[in-house]
Amino acid sequence: MNHIHNTVVDTAAYSSSKFDAMAVLAHHGKSFHFAGKFLPEKQMHDCARLYSFCRYIDDIADLSSNNDIAKDRLNSISLDLQKGQSVDLRVQDFIQLADEKNISESIVNELLLGLKQDLDAVFFETESQLKRYCYRVAGTVGLMMCSVLGVEDTAAYPFAIDLGIAMQLTNISRDVYEDALADRCYVPAEWMEISASNEIIDANKAQQQVFKSAVARLLIEAENYYQSAEQGLVYLPFRARLAIAIAARVYRGIGKKIKKMDYAVWENRAYVKKTGKVSIAAATLSKFFVQKKYHTALFSHNPVLHKHLGQLPACNVWLERNH
Repeated sequence: MNHIHNTVVDTAAYSSSKFDAMAVLAHHGKSFHFAGKFLPEKQMHDCARLYSFCRYIDDIADLSSNNDIAKDRLNSISLDLQKGQSVDLRVQDFIQLADEKNISESIVNELLLGLKQDLDAVFFETESQLKRYCYRVAGTVGLMMCSVLGVEDTAAYPFAIDLGIAMQLTNISRDVYEDALADRCYVPAEWMEISASNEIIDANKAQQQVFKSAVARLLIEAENYYQSAEQGLVYLPFRARLAIAIAARVYRGIGKKIKKMDYAVWENRAYVKKTGKVSIAAATLSKFFVQKKYHTALFSHNPVLHKHLGQLPACNVWLERNH
């Protein structure tokens, strides 16, 4: 995999952007910011820089009032990454981070491809479309986190992808109704037997039961990926294992909230309160130091989890073909 190389280093811009990145993480990524407190300070800053860039390009795709302008902006960022320099401080800071941490250009390109999907009406027919999308917009972030956290063993990559997919499936389950209002349906139509996203908005009680079942299925799928991701914690540096375990369990907590709501995600937005995060962190801490699997056991990745991903970079099949 090719890596992004920085050709212009502006230390003043870097310092400013790093400070801004922490503010972005604190404001928008509360679960990650909470879990990040368990990381060494430098790693926390680098994770914030990665989050800041991902949030930045996600907002370009998600919040733009003009899809053509948003596509042009994402294409411009892609060219900047190829050149290794940008006049945009946030992009330039990411280029520097990618150079420092050997983040693969192919992984970032997959992320950008996923975000561009959101610029048009989204209607997934199949589970394969869903899983490949989750890989692109979130599994790639798990892979970049491997680089930021100093993970060098490629055996860790499939587990990192799984954590990203799990979190994205959680997001999708929470936002089914809001996404439908934006003409986006990420839940496979084959799970719900619908032909347009507005059918979610206008659903009668019988149809709502079908959608509840689809949300429940999303969360069952997410749990399979969370369990796999937890098996990959052993590949992380010690303190990173704890931080990532807490972040994953906080996100899993969102799924539990949705289940308590009987999957009626159009009625309330599920989230984990700060007291809940503290409770999850305490429970994770107590288990973390007594369960040896977090520190010694090496698990084989379940290839079934990547059966829809094909030759996407660093997935199970890709690793088999390229090593």
